[in-house]
Amino acid sequence: MSDIRHAIAAMRTGLGPEVLVQCRALFDAEQSALQAAVPVTQGDIAYGPHERHRLDIYAPVDIIGPAPVLVFVHGGGFLKGNKGGADAWPNANVGRMAAQAGFAGVVINYRLAPDHMWPAGAQDVAAVVAWLKANAAQHGGDPDRIVLAGTSAGAVHVAGYLKLMGDADICGAVLLSGLYGYTPLDQRDLAYYGDAALYADRMPMDAVAATTLPLLIACAQYDPPRFQAEFVGLMQDRLARHGALPRAVIMTGHNHYTMPMHLGTADRRLADEICAFVRDISNGIGEMM
Repeated sequence: MSDIRHAIAAMRTGLGPEVLVQCRALFDAEQSALQAAVPVTQGDIAYGPHERHRLDIYAPVDIIGPAPVLVFVHGGGFLKGNKGGADAWPNANVGRMAAQAGFAGVVINYRLAPDHMWPAGAQDVAAVVAWLKANAAQHGGDPDRIVLAGTSAGAVHVAGYLKLMGDADICGAVLLSGLYGYTPLDQRDLAYYGDAALYADRMPMDAVAATTLPLLIACAQYDPPRFQAEFVGLMQDRLARHGALPRAVIMTGHNHYTMPMHLGTADRRLADEICAFVRDISNGIGEMM
């Protein structure tokens, strides 16, 4: 594990295809073993009409009766990304981690920019929630205990879901390295948000700051500065509005890509935080007053 941490530290806060490949290589061995141990229970289930409206389900391991449902929304800068599956472990590893913890793990694809702009991502998350409310029980999940989790652009779409739909149909949200509106819009994000003049109305900042839904918010030690500033901005805003901080984690020894990639490996710190959060709110513990 120390070799992995040294390798991640050497990458610093860099992003890009080469860094992504290096990060994946760090976890290939462990994640391939998890892939073999926890296969997809049902794959490529349609939750809507578009070809990207597909989800995979990882049934809870050693659990009888309805289990909490953890939905994972991948990142990819609004432009790319995939839920993974039998032949590719990235992002699928989160569903497998959930299944091993006794949850129904759900990993989704969603429509991508620039062909599908704001609020398509949030709408697709809403479609997944609606599908799960109607069908989760058939797959070992409890439709009244749905927790949304997303990383990077996926965290934006989870936050966008709160802006679009509120929180009546879910019981918690996990936001990993998201962009909520506390920093200026980056030109690269225009592919999703469109006209920069509309960003103030379209960003999910107010919804995620104001909600009384239980939240777990995280960033990485080697997240790019903008993502760290977003984390600090949201934490400060939550404290000002609610008089208390939400559950939160700064993941030492990790970067933007390795935050979701390492889930399911021997580094259990973030996985344990997420699983404890899901269990607590599923049992009515830790709800905001």
